[in-house]
Amino acid sequence: MRAGSSVCAFILARRRRMNNPAARRWAETGPRARMAMALIIGAATGLGHDPWSLWWVSLIGLAALAIVLGAAPTNRQAAATGWAAGTGYFGLTLLWIVEPFLVDPARHGWMAPFALIGISAGLGLFWAAGFGFARWLGGRRGAALALVVTLSLAEMLRSYLLTGFPWALPAYVWTGAAPMHIAALIGPHGLTFLTLLATCGCYGAIAALSRPRGAAVAVVAAVWAVFIGLAWGMRPGDPPSPAAPPGPTLRIVQPNAAQHLKWEPTMMPVFFERAVALTAAGGAPDLIIWPETSVPALLGRAEHLIAAMSGAAKGRPLVAGIQRRGESGYHNSLIVIGPGGRTEQIYDKHRLVPFGEYVPLSNQAARFGVSAFAAQSGFGYAPGPGPAMLDFGPELGMALPLICYEAIFPQVVRAAPERPRWLLQITNDAWFGRFSGPYQHLAQTRFRA
Repeated sequence: MRAGSSVCAFILARRRRMNNPAARRWAETGPRARMAMALIIGAATGLGHDPWSLWWVSLIGLAALAIVLGAAPTNRQAAATGWAAGTGYFGLTLLWIVEPFLVDPARHGWMAPFALIGISAGLGLFWAAGFGFARWLGGRRGAALALVVTLSLAEMLRSYLLTGFPWALPAYVWTGAAPMHIAALIGPHGLTFLTLLATCGCYGAIAALSRPRGAAVAVVAAVWAVFIGLAWGMRPGDPPSPAAPPGPTLRIVQPNAAQHLKWEPTMMPVFFERAVALTAAGGAPDLIIWPETSVPALLGRAEHLIAAMSGAAKGRPLVAGIQRRGESGYHNSLIVIGPGGRTEQIYDKHRLVPFGEYVPLSNQAARFGVSAFAAQSGFGYAPGPGPAMLDFGPELGMALPLICYEAIFPQVVRAAPERPRWLLQITNDAWFGRFSGPYQHLAQTRFRA
């Protein structure tokens, strides 16, 4: 409660022209203490994401960061404050990044802390740019308002630069809440902007318009009215009536293969037979879906396995993840198996995971024993040609296939050759543990839909 009281006292002091000595001292805090405060607040801001889903904590955190930014006396210190805040934010939201290194801890475990610290500090540079430019554009009084634009742009750049990594966008704190549906109109980057406008922008309006308080209140009320109005208008309608005719039936097969056992020679038949048994259970659905890399053999050498899968599917189409060798190398692929075990359609993943499925500067990385974690071919997979469509006939229609990492990119979905009726995403999230990674991955896939 002491920290919360200090923040409230600081806001009131700003509106009373800093007459409170305690609040004035807080605003004049040294750069190291300010960075430490920003690091803690940044980490707390990450609590809005799954599996915590405390969106209101994220809103308070963003507003508090606007306050800390306003206390930074120079552009350089504002950038340092943003870097600390971003490092804390990504340090919490990307905790799952250590999990792949712990699949084989004897070989890769030592890299885990370096990976978490490195990626958090690296992504924090985008926030450093957002905070620094906000202070430069808006000065001390207008920095919070400018942060709405600069941090939104920084998060958009993070989605594209250096292959892009749009994980944990601020918009995703709304997963499962009414404002989530605004993304259907303006996408996650637009929702990030509105989220910052409703928090940092409102605080900035109060700070910038502290004398004419009526104007400040009007601006804040207008922003929240638009935000709530959009969220209410985009909320889902009533669920379908139970009397509605049933739609197509999908069977999603989950063999529960622990990653450290997945490629063990003695366990591969166990997981495969488990998936086959689940495929054959019950009636015949319209489509059966297996996970990413769930067939334990390369395409072209898996005829006997595909025959068993087709037999269990009882003539129904079956989607499965498989590895295959093409002209440019090995691919992480998806195949559609039809009646008689025919491979009717193939999709090759084109957006690959750095260090997971390919290694940048692989020759230099080899000297340090760094190889691609998820690829069986040493230094990784070759990318496919790009987005493609799968045709499942008149009942199911056209689907856009996505494999694992591809589902986090809004631009990949928008690059589809035509608008799909539905999205088909297969993944193997056993790489990322059971805590935060799979939940955040699912949240982002919901936004794609």
